[in-house]
Amino acid sequence: MSDFVIAPPLQPAVPVLGGGLFPVRRIYCVGRNYAEHAREMGHDPQAEPPFFFSKPADALVIDGGDTPYPAETQNFHHEIELVAAIGQGGQNIAVEDALAHVWGYAVGLDMTRRDLQAWAKKAQKPWEVAKGFDHSAPIGIMVPAAMVALPLTQRIALRVNGALRQEAKLSDMTWDLAHVIAELSRFFALFPGDLIFTGTPAGVAAVVAGDHLVGEIDGIGTVETRIV
Repeated sequence: MSDFVIAPPLQPAVPVLGGGLFPVRRIYCVGRNYAEHAREMGHDPQAEPPFFFSKPADALVIDGGDTPYPAETQNFHHEIELVAAIGQGGQNIAVEDALAHVWGYAVGLDMTRRDLQAWAKKAQKPWEVAKGFDHSAPIGIMVPAAMVALPLTQRIALRVNGALRQEAKLSDMTWDLAHVIAELSRFFALFPGDLIFTGTPAGVAAVVAGDHLVGEIDGIGTVETRIV
């Protein structure tokens, strides 16, 4: 008999290519990790080391599910990203060891209430309402790391209703994945089940109800969702 006084919440999980589910513990995100995106947001891409924010694990939208247009925003933006899934935990991980901690990769969307983010920045408030809301993290199928070619230089792109919005190469990241993992592990002990959204290239823009988003990273996969 369970000792829980209420039914425990469901375990968020991402389908894996070939079968099975990857259980998700935490979602970490990297801010402004492509130079051109940093510039389009009005920042100097060389001015700071990587910084991090979080989304709740149950913010994931999987299996190409719909993404509801969130409340309290008039400026809802897409951000296409490489997602790394941690399979081996650790803290103060060395850069040269970092990629050995990755279990797999996926394509994700860091959906953002841009107007609330702008307000939070101006008011020096936390970003949670802009980044960590329900359904803010659509994600595609997880691909085991052994199936992904290294180094990570692949093309990353997003189309909205068939029109190209974002396009870059993973090698354009200001801080590559190994450095991101190493830096993140200085502040948080990483555990199996953690996801890391690694930043978005330039071209972020607003979407509205009815828009169909398809993101892709060559050699890794796709993410797809419709705004409803």
